[in-house]
Amino acid sequence: MELTKENVLKALSHVLDPDIKKDLVTLGMIENIQIEGNQLAFTVMLTTPACPLKELIKNDCLKAIEEHLGEDIEVEVEMSSHVTTTRDNTPLLPGVKNIIAVASGKGGVGKSTVTANLAVALAKSGAKVGIIDADIFGPSMPTMFNCEHEQPGIKKVGEKNLIMPIEQYGVKLISIGFLTPAENAVVWRGPMASSALKQFIADTEWGELDYLLIDLPPGTSDIHLTLVQTVPVTGAVIVTTPQKVAIADAQKGLNMFKQPQINVPVLGVIENMAYFTPEELPDNKYYIFGQGGGKKLAERFDVPFIGEIPLVQGIREGGDLGYPAIMKEGIVADAFAKVAESTAQRIAIRNAEKKETKKVEINA
Repeated sequence: MELTKENVLKALSHVLDPDIKKDLVTLGMIENIQIEGNQLAFTVMLTTPACPLKELIKNDCLKAIEEHLGEDIEVEVEMSSHVTTTRDNTPLLPGVKNIIAVASGKGGVGKSTVTANLAVALAKSGAKVGIIDADIFGPSMPTMFNCEHEQPGIKKVGEKNLIMPIEQYGVKLISIGFLTPAENAVVWRGPMASSALKQFIADTEWGELDYLLIDLPPGTSDIHLTLVQTVPVTGAVIVTTPQKVAIADAQKGLNMFKQPQINVPVLGVIENMAYFTPEELPDNKYYIFGQGGGKKLAERFDVPFIGEIPLVQGIREGGDLGYPAIMKEGIVADAFAKVAESTAQRIAIRNAEKKETKKVEINA
């Protein structure tokens, strides 16, 4: 078969995106086809830079070209990405492609630690990422990103003063912890806390982001309702530990997003502190908090199980030092990288299969 642009597209139409189950040509993922003699170059635009199936798709493309156009063609495949979104023409956060709520139901399960490492992992993959620390009464992000003493600047845009988020490790951050003394308790009623979250969303200069993670407080409270009433949330990630007490509360958090009047897609469950692995015995696993609770929760509610994070001393040390564990090499970084890839994968699948989430209208 002659080496032409049409024939290249015909050959690549046999390559399916493993997640979306449609071919790359139909999905518009093949760009910049260049032909010179027997040399062929083209770009595959993935749905996220954190795509875990990058090499599989690339190899499938090479195989399709060889099968349909011959073995004597020199092929160069560039793998790039364009993060998908269903958030078109939105007045609030117009430059943000995906808003992801990270919830737990229960405190102390490492939700903020998971959020911080997930954000840095996505940023390391090449995505533009931000975090809103929505835990107004117990903000953790300033400590976890080693910027407790930073203060956000103010930028005047037209008649409006916008907060400039702090940037650390490639992630944009906003937290009440930047605006109040660290040792002071935030003694506010619910409406004041909700007002602060609205300001973080509407009055902060977020610019262009692929993923904006919202680190929610424990429980199912005013903050959660304010979030879903203020912006359409792309999806929610539930963080839990394996034991029954944590699963019971995580179940309530998951059920909240599934309620018909809220109806935010649950992207999946992450099990934190899944097992303990001593540094000197990296192949040993001790299930201190029980085994498989997060996976069983995901199965019970028919949502994806995104992955598990081990209980390792370095994760706690990274949080205390303000240097997330994903930034060091090892089993912990590998675990967080896999969870980030799976989360990005679930977002891309959700965007391909479901329409934009609607803002929630709840009459108090």
